[in-house]
Amino acid sequence: MNTAQRYRTVADEVAEVCAACGRAPGSVRLVAVSKTVGPDEVACALQAGARDFGENRPDQIVAKAPAFPQARWHFIGNIQSRRIPDIVGAATLIHSLYQLRHAEKIDRAAEALGKVQDVLVEVNVSGEVSKSGAAPEEAHALVRSCAALPHVRVCGLMTMAPQGDLSVAADTFRGLADLAGEIRAQLPADEAAAFTELSMGMSEDWREAIACGATIVRVGRAIFSESFQE
Repeated sequence: MNTAQRYRTVADEVAEVCAACGRAPGSVRLVAVSKTVGPDEVACALQAGARDFGENRPDQIVAKAPAFPQARWHFIGNIQSRRIPDIVGAATLIHSLYQLRHAEKIDRAAEALGKVQDVLVEVNVSGEVSKSGAAPEEAHALVRSCAALPHVRVCGLMTMAPQGDLSVAADTFRGLADLAGEIRAQLPADEAAAFTELSMGMSEDWREAIACGATIVRVGRAIFSESFQE
């Protein structure tokens, strides 16, 4: 299969999994993680119906976003302080915010561009040392601090699950969903109305993520790699 066929296969399966979970297909956004491919593959995915793309390096999102303005560009990688103005200039949604100092710099960069930057707070639900993100017990305070910034809008939470055990991944996703519900219940009405996104699930575990309430799944290899195996 080529990229277009793989994208349509994944998109169709997302719709099927949503239906099996009693959810509307439109309740889950499929982000095609294009960090390993060039513009030709992005164009191919666009022709197949993709509208959301994810990048984890500032140089890549800065190069691709202007070339494909019809797409929504998601920054999903580690935030480097000095590259925040570049990221804010290109990203529709930043998934990986977990430090207040970065939020404050995002706020200033967004103000300079005359925009409000949508962000997700990254939470290390599993507690793995190798993963970044705020600790679950710190997430509520961080969400409130970020939401107080006038050019930052906190739209929800993001996490990455441990690989290799789908039951552990599902526990991680349920933990994020429960945490999001707890935080949302304590937010003012206007902030709670914006706090709707759960970005969780990748090529190996997005089905479990949808079953646990994901609104965004981030799929790269299953779309862009011919060698991807379930």
